[in-house]
Order: sequence, then structure tokens, then C-alpha cells
Amino acid sequence: MTDTKERISGIVGENEVVLFMKGTPLFPQCGFSSRAVHILDHCGVTYESVDVLQDMEIRQGIKAYSDWPTIPQLYVKGEFVGGSDIMTEMFEAGELQQMFTDKGVKTAD
Repeated sequence: MTDTKERISGIVGENEVVLFMKGTPLFPQCGFSSRAVHILDHCGVTYESVDVLQDMEIRQGIKAYSDWPTIPQLYVKGEFVGGSDIMTEMFEAGELQQMFTDKGVKTAD
């Protein structure tokens, strides 16, 4: 698991915004991942995505890494934000957009 944790740490550390999801942004493979992609696209942020369906070690490892049982999972500037429900709540309250601003994540205005 250590190698997997290091791989995940590398992905999270090298990208301002990263979404671990089922499928890809063009072809999400579950409704929760689709919702997360739509929120990020609406916010206009550039993000990296990781398809957990393509790598079982990452799929299981990300749950242990964040101590969060579900996918998708959003990380911003190395910090775990949450899954689809938390993203939705934050987006609807304007908190997600504010977090991107506060952390200096560029958005398309």
C-alpha cells in the first residue's frame, strides 16, 4: 500500500485541482462523478482527473488515503475537499468558488 500511497500523494501534490472519479470527464461512469465534473466545469477550473476504474490499487488506495469511503473525491492544492454531495453543497452556497479564489486557483471568468 505504501507505493500506492506515494503514487496518490504525487498526483495530489503535482496538481492544483484533482478529481478521483469513475470514468473520465468526457465519459463519467456514475452519476456522482458526472455531477462532480459538471460542477468543476461550471466553476471554470482546470483540473486533472484520475479514472479509478482503470487502476484497482488507486481505487482502493484513495479511500484509505483520504479516510473517505466513496468516489469521486476532490483535492484542491493538496487538501481533500470531499465527494459529490459535499461539492454540491459547497457549490450551491458559493463556498467552492470562494475556496478556489482563496487558494489562488485560476478560473475562467
